[in-house]
Amino acid sequence: MRVPLVVAVLAATAACTLSPERVDRVATDSSPALQVGIMQQRAAAAPSAVPEARERMAALAAPSVSMPTPGIPSSMVIRTGQTSIEVDSLERAVAQVRLLAARVGGYVANTTMQTGRGQLRAATLEVKIPAARFDDGLDGLSVLGKLESVNVNAEDVGEEYTDVTARMTNARRLETRLIELLATRTGKLKDVLDVEQELARVRGEIERYEGRLRYLRAHAVLSTMTIYVHEPLPVVGHAGASVIGEAFKQAWRNFVALVAACIRGLGIVIPIGVLVTVAWLGAKRLSLLPSRSPGR
Repeated sequence: MRVPLVVAVLAATAACTLSPERVDRVATDSSPALQVGIMQQRAAAAPSAVPEARERMAALAAPSVSMPTPGIPSSMVIRTGQTSIEVDSLERAVAQVRLLAARVGGYVANTTMQTGRGQLRAATLEVKIPAARFDDGLDGLSVLGKLESVNVNAEDVGEEYTDVTARMTNARRLETRLIELLATRTGKLKDVLDVEQELARVRGEIERYEGRLRYLRAHAVLSTMTIYVHEPLPVVGHAGASVIGEAFKQAWRNFVALVAACIRGLGIVIPIGVLVTVAWLGAKRLSLLPSRSPGR
């Protein structure tokens, strides 16, 4: 682009008379033609810069590698669900949950099972389901067994997504301005290092914003459903034990407990019986004594 003579003179005067900070402000706030003139004037003075500073500026002037930010999704709602189901067979229920996840286009992320001796046979499965098929996944739970509880939560994160996207856009604009400043910077090495530190800080913020956006998009696209399945509680005994044998053992324990209660009760019944007997004998002896007449 060809710069008019007057604009070139103004740019040269500003570059010679103003401090580096003022020149940066003029280059940012002025018209495009004046910005070009200032850039050309500063580029002409670039060969006199410190060699170490020029090497660091060339290394940092390369734009940061970042993933492109897609447009804001139409719906940014994170849905999660927790269910508890009583099933007849734990192994068959776990297999049915895996089939259900595959049928709705999801997958089982985590599985925890407890099948030890004397423990309730149960399993907890964390299933990732596409948000559009979340309701289909809920409907498919009824065939697994008896639904005991269903809890579904929905969190709208659209406002946060918009806010983080705006912050990242502003940070990228600042990054571009800092890169341009490093590419044309002349002066003290300390000033160059300050710009480098600011650029590193801005790039760190951009990475944090991108990570948060990836998290929101991933959880809005894939919903999480935690399914807890367990077998019925045994009436007596534990898994693998004889029900009849456990019943006889329980009856014997009840009989022993009754006898023990009777023995403990003797500590109260015997003293009371002794007192009642003594009182009865005393009353009977008094009734047998002859009564005296009033005149004698």
